[in-house]
Amino acid sequence: MGARPGARVGERAGVRVGARADERAGVRVGARPGRRLGVRPGQRVGQRLGVRVGVRAGLGVLAVAALASGCAQPASGKAAAPAAGPVAGAAAGAHALRGTAARALDSYATRLRAAYAARAAAAKRWGLRRVPLTPPAPPARKPHITVRKGFEVDDQEELNLPPVFTTIPTDEKIVFLTIDDGAEKDPAFLRMMHDLKIPYTAFLSDFLVKDDYGYFRQIQSDGHTLNNHTLTHPYLPALGYAEQKREICGMQDVMEKQFGRRPTVFRPPFGNYDQDSLRAAKSCGIEYAPIWNEEVFPDHWEYRDGELHPGDIVLSHFQGPKEWKGTMPDMVRRFLDKVTAEGYAVARLEDYL
Repeated sequence: MGARPGARVGERAGVRVGARADERAGVRVGARPGRRLGVRPGQRVGQRLGVRVGVRAGLGVLAVAALASGCAQPASGKAAAPAAGPVAGAAAGAHALRGTAARALDSYATRLRAAYAARAAAAKRWGLRRVPLTPPAPPARKPHITVRKGFEVDDQEELNLPPVFTTIPTDEKIVFLTIDDGAEKDPAFLRMMHDLKIPYTAFLSDFLVKDDYGYFRQIQSDGHTLNNHTLTHPYLPALGYAEQKREICGMQDVMEKQFGRRPTVFRPPFGNYDQDSLRAAKSCGIEYAPIWNEEVFPDHWEYRDGELHPGDIVLSHFQGPKEWKGTMPDMVRRFLDKVTAEGYAVARLEDYL
C-alpha cells in the first residue's frame, strides 16, 4: 500500500503506526530481535491488598449496636435494672450483632496480614527491591475508551471501529502489563507470576504458540487473559482486506478452539494498522485495539511519551536470552522495581474495558 513499517503518523494516507524506528526494515518474525510496606502514597494501609475496607461502615454498625444495647448508666451512677420483655430481647440482639461485626473485622484484618506476608515473601524470593503494590478494586463503572488523538483511521467514528489507544483514562496510579507473541515459554516466568499474583494480558500469534498450547492454558488457568495478535504476525497494512481478515478472524477461531473463547481485544503486530485492519477486526467480534505507551526489556525501558502515566499500557514479549540480554523473570523484575518505586500498582486490563 506504499506505507513503510515504522513510518510516523501523518507520513502516509490511511495508515496508523505504533511501531518504533528500528522496525522499519521489514516484518519481524514473532518479536523484535534484538514504602517498604507496599502502600501507595495516599493509600490507607487497609487498602494495600486490593480490598476496600468498610471500616467506617463497620464502626457505624458497632456504634448503633452500642446505643441500642442500653449500655449507658443513669446519672445517679447506679446500674440500671435489667430490661424486661421486648427491650431485653433487643439489647441481647444488639450485643450479638456487635460481637459478629467485631469478629468479621478481626477475620478480615487477619486475611490482610496473611496475604501481605505471602506477597512480601514472594518478592524477596524473586529478588524484587520492594513489595509490589496491590491495585484498587476494579471500577464499578468502566471508563469510556476512545481512540488516541492522531491514531484514527478514515471514517473511524462513522464506521464505529475499535479504538486504538495507549492509556486507560484513570486518575488511579495503576499501569497494565501486556506481553506479546509467544515464542519463549519460560516455566520460571509462570512460577514467578503465580507467586507474586501480578496480573497481565497476553497477545498471542498462532505460529509461535501452536507448539505448546498447554503453556498458555496454564497462563489462562492462573487468571490471565489471552487475546488476539494474528495468525502469523504480518505487517497488516501491506495486506488487502481479505488477507487481513484471514489473519485476524482465523486467530479468533484458534483462540476459541484452543482456549474456549473468542477475544474482544486485538493488538495489531508492530502496532501497525489501517482502516482495513480495524474493519476486519470488528467483523469477527473485536471491540478494542490497544497498543502501548512504554516497552520494558530485561535491561532497559523505552517510552512513547517520556515517562509513566496513570493508566499506561506497558508492552513486553515472550522472549529470552536469544533475543534479549536476560530472561523473562529479569524483565519482570525491571518492570516491577520501577513501577513500585514510582508508586504504581499493576492492574488487570480487562477490568477497565
